[in-house]
Amino acid sequence: MQTALRKMGNSTGIILPRAILGQIGLEIGAHMELQVEGGRIIATPVKGSARQDWAAAAVAVATQADPDESAWQGFGNAQDDELAW
Repeated sequence: MQTALRKMGNSTGIILPRAILGQIGLEIGAHMELQVEGGRIIATPVKGSARQDWAAAAVAVATQADPDESAWQGFGNAQDDELAW
């Protein structure tokens, strides 16, 4: 089966026929992970919502004793006294 690339605003899109979506169990609005391997585009369905764990993570950060000291470690944020203006 062939399809054509189409202009969509400032991007380019591809229309996936309903039969193809049905074969892999996807519906409109599904999220896909895209990668290129050997000159081919590989589109893999993403299971679950991209933000499904955000609420639990926010609760965990909010309930920590001192979120400023431990919750955001590893994000590369500089402390105020480390900033060079």
